[in-house]
Amino acid sequence: MGPPRHLSLIPGSKAQRVEWPVPFAEGLPILTGFRGRRTVVLASGDPFWFGAGSVIARSFPAAEWTALPGQSTFSLAAARLGWPLESTLTFGLHAAPLTRLRPHLAPGLRAILLLRDGKAVAELATYLGETGFADCALHVMEALGGPRERARSVSLTEALLGSFEHPVCVGLDVGGTGPAFPKASGKPDDIFETDGQITKRPVRALSLSALAPQRGEYLWDIGGGTGSISIEWLMCDPSLTATAIEPRADRAERIRRNADALGQDRLEVVQGTAPEALGTLSAPDAVFVGGGLSADLLTWLHANLATGTRLVANAVTLESEALLAAWQAKLGGDLLRIELAQASALGPRRGWKSAYPVVQWSVTL
Repeated sequence: MGPPRHLSLIPGSKAQRVEWPVPFAEGLPILTGFRGRRTVVLASGDPFWFGAGSVIARSFPAAEWTALPGQSTFSLAAARLGWPLESTLTFGLHAAPLTRLRPHLAPGLRAILLLRDGKAVAELATYLGETGFADCALHVMEALGGPRERARSVSLTEALLGSFEHPVCVGLDVGGTGPAFPKASGKPDDIFETDGQITKRPVRALSLSALAPQRGEYLWDIGGGTGSISIEWLMCDPSLTATAIEPRADRAERIRRNADALGQDRLEVVQGTAPEALGTLSAPDAVFVGGGLSADLLTWLHANLATGTRLVANAVTLESEALLAAWQAKLGGDLLRIELAQASALGPRRGWKSAYPVVQWSVTL
């Protein structure tokens, strides 16, 4: 079994040849049907580095398969470019959106990208130009390690006008004046599309600190608004997952757009009210309540969340402050009052303009 390109490279034999279908997942039932027969699956390079191996291995016991890896495309590309892999980012974008690059784009970045096909090189050039990184150099490598191997270094304009053949990867040398995202929590507010319903940058940084994401954890972001909390949670580590729950359809759609644009397309967005929409979700490791805070919601969370779940809730109104104070007295945890002011014009001079104070309750149940 394998894609047509791989099968075409095999010399004539009596073996049955089966094309692996697209999408990839549809080939697993076919492969399962060959149980008990000697079967070979053909894939490019190292099957456990952005390859087919991990998907197949999850579907079959270890005793049923043996992997024979070849040179990975990343190793071949690094050898052609002279780039140290330990300091070069690697991305498998053959089945993922180009927006996965966005949190990482910064002048000086070097990355090796696996792309879907030759046309994706022009799509990459277009995306880099739109995000302000028009001075990137693209090192386009086709059919690495084979008789058709070809490598060219091109500008974005040349990439848009050129023709490239599959299989293709690109060594990306980032340059330009596009904004680079800071690595710390509390990303700039202006990277998010919003109608004003957003946890502002300083409060977001404190909220993420209280949520304390750890590898492999799952977050509920209740009252998602703009999705800034759950999106930044996902930016902390690729192993993290999250669901944003938002009652308003327009805001749920906005959360989806923000997540996609900022490279966090794995965010699950649920339109619905809490706690009604929570019962069908997987159990979380952490919960953030940024909107829709009520006694009924806190009662439900207390009754249904597992021991050890971290809960962080923010309040602005006097009524919601009193609610958090009462629950903190009941369950413990930390109660924090956040008061912020920014310098702004005051006639011909400047003065402090205070924001509404935010009360934050954080507790481990």
